[in-house]
Amino acid sequence: MTKETRGLLLGFIGVAGFSLTPPATRAAVLHLDPLFVTYGRAVLAGVIAALILGLSNQRWPPRHTLLSLAVVAACIVIIFPLLLALALRTVPAAHTGVMLGILPLMTVIVATLRCKESPSPLFWCVAVLGGGVVMGYALMYGEGAIQAADGLLVIAVVIAAVGYAEGARLGKSLGSWQTVCWALVVGAPILLLPLIIMFYNSPIVAPTSAWVGFFYVALVSQLFAFFPWYHGMAIAGTAKVSQIMLLMPLMTIVFSSTLLLETVDGITWLFAGVIVMIVALSWRLPVRRTDAP
Repeated sequence: MTKETRGLLLGFIGVAGFSLTPPATRAAVLHLDPLFVTYGRAVLAGVIAALILGLSNQRWPPRHTLLSLAVVAACIVIIFPLLLALALRTVPAAHTGVMLGILPLMTVIVATLRCKESPSPLFWCVAVLGGGVVMGYALMYGEGAIQAADGLLVIAVVIAAVGYAEGARLGKSLGSWQTVCWALVVGAPILLLPLIIMFYNSPIVAPTSAWVGFFYVALVSQLFAFFPWYHGMAIAGTAKVSQIMLLMPLMTIVFSSTLLLETVDGITWLFAGVIVMIVALSWRLPVRRTDAP
C-alpha cells in the first residue's frame, strides 16, 4: 500500500467518524442546551486527552507552536461545535450533512495558503464544482434563499477548514493525535467555568438518546476521529485527503434516516450521489506538495 493510499484510507476512517456528528449533535440539542453540548463535549474530550498525553509521557509542545494550537483549539474545539449545535436546532441532520459538503473546497483554499500545497487547475475546477453543487442544494432547499441556519453552517465550514488545515500542518511536527490532544488541553479549560455555571443554575435532564449523542460528539467527533484524520492529511496531503469529506453528506444522510428516522427526499439523495462522483474524480487529480514528509 502506497503512502498516499494509506493517507486516503485514514482520511476515510476519520470522515466515517465525523459523518455521525450531525445526527448525534441533533439528538443531543433536541433536549440539551447547545451551549451545554458545546462546552461539555470539549471539557470531557479535554480530560481524556490530558490523560492520554500524561500516560504516554508526552513533552509539552514547543513555544512556537502555541499560537497555532490556539487557532486549532478555537476552531475545532469551540467555534465550529457551537455553530453546528445552534444550526441543528432548526434544520435536519441530513440537510446539515449536505451543507458540510462545501468543507473540502474551503480546506483546499486554506491548505494552499498555509500548507504549501499547489493543486492542479483541474483539481481546483472539481473542488469548485463540488462547492457549487452544495450551495445549489442549499438554495433549492431554501426556495432560492439561504436560511439563517445555512448562514451559520457556512461560517462553521470556514472555521473548520482553518482548524483542519492548521492541525494537519502541526501534525507533521507534533504528531497527529498529539496535535488534537494538545488543542483540547489548550481550549477545554476556557469552557470549564461556563459549564460549571450551567450545572449550578439548572439541573441537566435529558433522555438517553440525547446523552448517547452527547457522548458520541465528545469522544468521537471531538477526539478520536481526529487521530486518523490529521494523520491521513499529514502523509497524503491536506488538499487531497480533504476531498474525502465530500463523502460525508451521503454517510450523514444514511445515518440520519436510520438512526433519527428522518425522511430524506429524492433531491437530497440525488445531490449526495453527485457529490460522491465528484470526490471520486478529485482523487485522480494531482496536487503538488512542497512540504511533503
